[in-house]
Amino acid sequence: MLSQLPRSACSFAILCTALTLGACGSGDNVSSNVATVPAPPVDPGFVDTASIPPVPAFVDNAASNQRNDAHFATLDTNAGVRVVARFLDLWQPTTMIVDAGASAPAVDGFPAVVASTCSGLVNSGTPCGTILNAPVLRQNTQFVINETTSRTQAQADAAYFDDRRNKGYSVTDGMGPLTAAWLGLTEQTTTITSIPADATTTLYNDAGNNTGVGSTTNAAFGTVVDFINAMSTDGSTEPAKRFYKYARPFRWSSAVVVDPTLVPAESTTPATDGGFISGHTAEAMRDSMAMAYVVPQRFQEMMSRAMELGENRIFAGMHSPLDVIGGRMQGLAVVAANLYNSTNASLKASAYAQAQSALMSKTNTSSTTLNTFAHSGTTATDRFADYTSNQANYLRRMTFGFSQIEATDATPIVPKGAETLLETRFPYLSADQRRVVLKTTELPSGYPVMDDAEGWGRLNMFAAADGYGAFNGNVIVSMDATQGGFNATDTWRNPISGAGKLTLQGSGALKLAGANSFSGGSQVNGGTLEADSPAAFGTGDVYLGAGTVVINAPGVVSIIGKYTQLANTTLELDIGANGAGSMKVGAQTTVVGGTLHVKFVNGYAPKVGDTISLISGNGSNVKFSAVSVDGFNATPIYTSGGVQVHLDS
Repeated sequence: MLSQLPRSACSFAILCTALTLGACGSGDNVSSNVATVPAPPVDPGFVDTASIPPVPAFVDNAASNQRNDAHFATLDTNAGVRVVARFLDLWQPTTMIVDAGASAPAVDGFPAVVASTCSGLVNSGTPCGTILNAPVLRQNTQFVINETTSRTQAQADAAYFDDRRNKGYSVTDGMGPLTAAWLGLTEQTTTITSIPADATTTLYNDAGNNTGVGSTTNAAFGTVVDFINAMSTDGSTEPAKRFYKYARPFRWSSAVVVDPTLVPAESTTPATDGGFISGHTAEAMRDSMAMAYVVPQRFQEMMSRAMELGENRIFAGMHSPLDVIGGRMQGLAVVAANLYNSTNASLKASAYAQAQSALMSKTNTSSTTLNTFAHSGTTATDRFADYTSNQANYLRRMTFGFSQIEATDATPIVPKGAETLLETRFPYLSADQRRVVLKTTELPSGYPVMDDAEGWGRLNMFAAADGYGAFNGNVIVSMDATQGGFNATDTWRNPISGAGKLTLQGSGALKLAGANSFSGGSQVNGGTLEADSPAAFGTGDVYLGAGTVVINAPGVVSIIGKYTQLANTTLELDIGANGAGSMKVGAQTTVVGGTLHVKFVNGYAPKVGDTISLISGNGSNVKFSAVSVDGFNATPIYTSGGVQVHLDS
């Protein structure tokens, strides 16, 4: 802790009086007292956690997701059935067995599975179940009616392609500017390239290679393809379909208009053609999540693409919202289980390394520029270039407009192993920290189907990719810029709440871009903490003990508490028009050395002779060791109201 100013003639405020300000490069009314340095923000004394729910974990039991095996024929014994068990609040199947079109001999004390006799038709003499919540299930079908009767031709075309093409190929355009490189490296192909003119000639099977060519003959990228395929292990949706025996929407209502090009694809065996859960959605989520793992630079866009494919199943008339929600949940659980499985540890590490290296080579980028290239498209060239639209659509597709039907304030829960989904997106966070990210960004409770016992339904992967949603306790972030990628620089865009404190250390740059309200303060012990929004620092103190603070917001950044800066540190202000990039400090401002670096950005071009306001507030204990202004020789002006700079030449 420093208690006095650096030993320099122009560093001791006591030497600067109103008569000698010019000689000291200072303004007027500077205190003659050596500054008393405030203490850092108080450590809350604990670290937030997200405990593992005390129920059988999907990641430990994924291999039980089988059919035609008496071992795994019930809700208790089949993890793929159990993960979406809250559907039983809405619908009771005639038999609680994986038995639609399935049979299996008795084995190891498990009774034989006898094939169900239900017809799969809604109004037949042999129904497949009983409606328990009519309003929700009516809304479920009505949503499909609304979307299929109002869909545009473009939506119908997208629904056709997402129905007929292999899902691994279909979701690839979520890679945006990286799509061409990805397709070239994976060697992916499809034979579904056009909409048939005659619905009776609908293509039923994509003869392409789905996810591409594996490592046996694709040395450059085959490990990535192997990894994506491995992430679907134990991912069948058939056990759930054959357990719940819930009909597709066009069987619930003739008002559902199946896309005419897909009518020939309607199954002629409804007893084995269950709607819940959506297999296409689950597969799209598995492939997209696997791709997001190896290319986290497109994490949110790949998640958005998977969710879009899910809604396209509704536009097609083939699935209902609840079918799609169930498919999303199971898809995430399956990928997490395969990432969590220790036998895949080497594969996932090798696949990530190969994907990053090969894509950088193919796009002539580096670990520090790949992310920029991955987002270099426009809405004309990248359907997922609009972050705001992606965010809104993802949230809408999580619930499809269903109201909460149970308690809305249940404690957040995070499934065992779910933290693996964020391993490459937040390589600088620990597994426990990634669990807290999931905990603080998940959806509230109460929505149909989504309140499963483990927590898969409430996970909001789009929001989770934007960092913490709340700071509870002490949040210590250590980044190592030498490792490149997100280790070197990252942006958290969520609105962060809570009473916790953020401490940044290491050498990387963490950018806070949300409308934050956390109150525990921010302490920089190393690296760069950047404010990219006016409320980036919440309502607490900001303490710059080592490293750098950057103010790069589109408006004035408000520090509600104290601002303290010690020697051998840097405050960078990226000044734009109308006060953008400047600081307003609500409490005490203390600067006992360090550097002030001023940049002019976004076309802002002041001229010689201008005086620019930089810091407003209580500035009586402010003295930088050095002040630099890009493009100008300048003189700092210190007043009791803050800091300005005069552009001399």
